[in-house]
Amino acid sequence: MHIPIGAYAAGIELANELVSTSPTVRGAEALPDLGALSGLLAGHGLRAPVHEDVFQVQLLRREVRGIMETETAEQAVAGAGVLLGRAGLAPVLRREPGRPWQWFVPTVKGAPLADELAAFVGAGLLGAVRALGHERFRPCAAPGCRGVFADVSRSGRRRYCMPELCGNRLNVANHRARRRETTS
Repeated sequence: MHIPIGAYAAGIELANELVSTSPTVRGAEALPDLGALSGLLAGHGLRAPVHEDVFQVQLLRREVRGIMETETAEQAVAGAGVLLGRAGLAPVLRREPGRPWQWFVPTVKGAPLADELAAFVGAGLLGAVRALGHERFRPCAAPGCRGVFADVSRSGRRRYCMPELCGNRLNVANHRARRRETTS
């Protein structure tokens, strides 16, 4: 597997999705089995998982969350560097015919899926710190949610770990509160 370093947003997208599967965020394990892991990885261009990968990816999820919760950019960079080193080899510069040169992180042949994911996510986290800054690693703004995420949006104004869930839940609660006030 070759991980493009310049495309850090893909690594962050997977990191955000992975962290949001935690029982800490969802209240129950959202990555309990091979089917759930396969669903999470679908569309990311990664190899298919096997049953043994589930527990290792759950452990990786804790590491990724810990990096997102770091207090300083230096801590985040150190943690992401550890992830990158789990399956990563020295970065290489290469290009496809007719395309510009790009940095890639190759992974060790036969590396466990969790280590390949660690390298992919690690490259994403490093790219986010370099391009956007550590302040883009945030807790979810929804009351009662314990989620964290890395905001790679253009505006940098993302507030929720899962906008479709946490954002909508808060909007519904605010709407109901307004309706109660007008009927009182």
